[in-house]
Amino acid sequence: MSLRYGLRTFALEVVMIAVALAFLFPVYALVTLSLKDKQQIASAPLSPPSSPTLGNYSDAWSRASLGSALLNSTVITVASLVALIAIGAFAAYFLARCASRLGYTLYVLFLLGIVLPFQLGMIPLFKLADSAGLLGTYQGMIIFYTGIQLPFTIFLYTGFIRALPGDYANAALIDGAGHLQAFTRVVFPLLRPITGTVLILNAVFVWNDFFTPLLYLGGSARETVPVRVFAFVGQYVSDYGLVFAGLVLAALPIIVIFLVLQRYVIKGFASGLKG
Repeated sequence: MSLRYGLRTFALEVVMIAVALAFLFPVYALVTLSLKDKQQIASAPLSPPSSPTLGNYSDAWSRASLGSALLNSTVITVASLVALIAIGAFAAYFLARCASRLGYTLYVLFLLGIVLPFQLGMIPLFKLADSAGLLGTYQGMIIFYTGIQLPFTIFLYTGFIRALPGDYANAALIDGAGHLQAFTRVVFPLLRPITGTVLILNAVFVWNDFFTPLLYLGGSARETVPVRVFAFVGQYVSDYGLVFAGLVLAALPIIVIFLVLQRYVIKGFASGLKG
């Protein structure tokens, strides 16, 4: 049965195109201004660059010390993701397969961790990190992000595992495998869609977080990209080409990750909401 192309369809297409252009315009302005020198920005800021230059990118890279900041953000983000996936997936497997009151109570407690804002515990957590000597260290940030994002990660994994047939794991258990073997060899490979969702959502949060690294890492050699970019923008606020080049460099890694994993996001998130 063919669908008729009518006035309503045409109007919806126009609206969607307008919305897409509205979202793409800031990206266009960001990239365009980063490729211009001061004279081009002053004469025609939003027109396509007549003679694009990459000098802003090299200057921003060196002046903002983005190399070390990217390394710091990468170490913290990757280590946090590994911890979240390892702990969150296995905990969700227990909660999804446990039919006792203990499993339900633990699941509700994790859901409370999603509802309650983490800002309520910032001062006690900061004092605890200071007492433990974790300020200005990778370990402190990794522990913080793992604890903060673990409830949301468990929520996604639990919903997805509940939607999976339990026959796969049960067959492995009958064959003599333990729960750990059944999870790592049978269940976890089936969690690829939701793992992609967990990766991209948590990576965006950890990579873009500004307040926590400013509080825990400010003034140290472990400062992440958002903190370095904030200081860089404040120093070169009048040089728009340099500032926008720094912003492009800061956003580029997480954009690449999102483009690689985007096909898993909607599929995994929608599946995680089942059950």
